[in-house]
Parts: sequence; structure tokens; C-alpha cells
Amino acid sequence: MSWFFLLIAGFAEIGSVISLKYANGFKKLKPSIACLLFGSFSFYFLSLSINVLPIGPAYAIWTGIGSVGSVLVGMIFFNESKDTKRIFLIICILIGTVGIKVTSGL
Repeated sequence: MSWFFLLIAGFAEIGSVISLKYANGFKKLKPSIACLLFGSFSFYFLSLSINVLPIGPAYAIWTGIGSVGSVLVGMIFFNESKDTKRIFLIICILIGTVGIKVTSGL
């Protein structure tokens, strides 16, 4: 169950970052509230997952999901750069995240 919580936490982190983009410096009420809610869900589910999982791998995987997901959403929905170097570096983050999971023995 802790891995499921960690996955939810990662996706909530993506939701928080996307809401932050729309909040325009917390000047828009609904996206600002969404950002705070998603962020709260993210930390809550991260806290549930680290009750069982070691903090180092859990945090690394949580940030990996959040960062890769946010970059991909930016590329798909916000017309951000899709150059080869950027895609290569996203793949490096994915490999590192999977590597941490595999080598942590969890």
C-alpha cells in the first residue's frame, strides 16, 4: 500500500505544480486553492508512504515522479521545449528513479 501512496503523492505533486502555473503568483483564487490542496495531498500521501518505506528512496522517487511529470505536462500542454537534450535528461531522471527503487531492495 505504501507504494500506492507514494504514486498518489507523486501525481498530486504534478497537480500542485500545474495549479501553481495557473495561479499566476497566487493572484487567481481557484488555481491557488487547487495548488494548496494538491500540495497538501502530496505531502500527506508522502508521509503515509514513509511510515513503511525508507525516506531516501521514497523522497527520490516522489521527486522523480513530480519532476518528470511536470516537465512532460509542460511539453504537452504548455508548448515547452521538446528538444533532444531535454528528452534525454528526462530519460536519465527516469533511469535514476527506477535505479533507486531497484537498488533499495524494496
